[in-house]
Amino acid sequence: MKITEIRARVVEWRGKTVPPHPHFCTNPVDLLDLGGDAMAGFRFHGWLIVEIFTDNGHVGVGNAALAPRVAKQIIDVYLTPLLIGKDPFDTEFLWQLMYRKTMAFGRKGSGMVAISAVDIAIWDLLGKMTKQPVFRLLGGRTKNRIPVYASRLYSQPLDQLAEEAKSYKQQGYSAMKMRFGWGPLDGAAGMQKNIELVRVLREVIGYDIDLMADAYMGWNLDYARRMIPLLEPYGLRWLEEAVIPDDIGGLAELKAMGRIPIASGEHEFTLYGFRELLDAKAVDYIQFDTNRVGGISQARKIAALAEAHSIPVVPHAGQMHNYHLVMASLNSPMAEFFPPVDVEVGNELFWYIFEGEPKPTNGYLDLSENVAGLGLTIDESALKDFAVIE
Repeated sequence: MKITEIRARVVEWRGKTVPPHPHFCTNPVDLLDLGGDAMAGFRFHGWLIVEIFTDNGHVGVGNAALAPRVAKQIIDVYLTPLLIGKDPFDTEFLWQLMYRKTMAFGRKGSGMVAISAVDIAIWDLLGKMTKQPVFRLLGGRTKNRIPVYASRLYSQPLDQLAEEAKSYKQQGYSAMKMRFGWGPLDGAAGMQKNIELVRVLREVIGYDIDLMADAYMGWNLDYARRMIPLLEPYGLRWLEEAVIPDDIGGLAELKAMGRIPIASGEHEFTLYGFRELLDAKAVDYIQFDTNRVGGISQARKIAALAEAHSIPVVPHAGQMHNYHLVMASLNSPMAEFFPPVDVEVGNELFWYIFEGEPKPTNGYLDLSENVAGLGLTIDESALKDFAVIE
């Protein structure tokens, strides 16, 4: 059984998009005070699709969203020549081969995103060849169903924010996540506007529903230190990416305050990156994304390392590669879920590209025992709304 072909395509959305509200979401560019649409660089209106073909007719599907044009080039030029003719069941060897052959440039960022997409496709392939869902290959079912939290609630007029939260409550979610809209350059007045967002949400959902909040790398340590005492009365389950991911010391300081649990890891890479976070006692929750961190081969190792430190893993984003890992890990109490909406940030493009993504009922979703692999197929007919780069 050998890999015969690897096909990487970039699909870029050309359909309708919804423009963001002012102060839609904080982000790292805010501190530069550039004006205009600071969120533009953090939208994902392009996506990478990877298919791996074998000599026995099976096809595995993987994907990634960060810098997809760059990731495609890395796959085409550097990774594909390494894998053609190899046995896909040698997952650990193939991962190490890709990692070590691209060590000079691929340890973090786009290089690891490319490796992640390929690795996910390999695991999908293994599931299809063994006629098993991927979560069974990872250890099987650890929960009857997966609790998911509704992840959206971007900063917007307060009445609209309240209506959105009310809809998630009515749909039966027991947890949801919001985004902050103001950061250090907005001063004390902006801090009060952030608090107003949280206050309105608590008024709507009460305290029987978990509320998480995401600063998306848009704050600095000084600002986060000042915000945390103001947020503490609202009982947040966690504060996410309060500082940039390279500021591990800053995360550790915030965690040491002991006032609000600290979550991070969406923009960290490989087992080694998470060892640094854990050694520094910098996080209360780990949030790797499988299609960034190094694929399923690395994600399962990070999940085991986190379990040894009693740090729960709640992967960034929904998507099937994350759900299978959550299902197979007792240390993953729930998963993130991006509700299907009109194209906005771009996370929702997953709904426009693939078929098979489950939708929750009363705040839970399940994975079928009878669908091999990850359970995703590419909706080729839907790609007419995208520019496709072969």
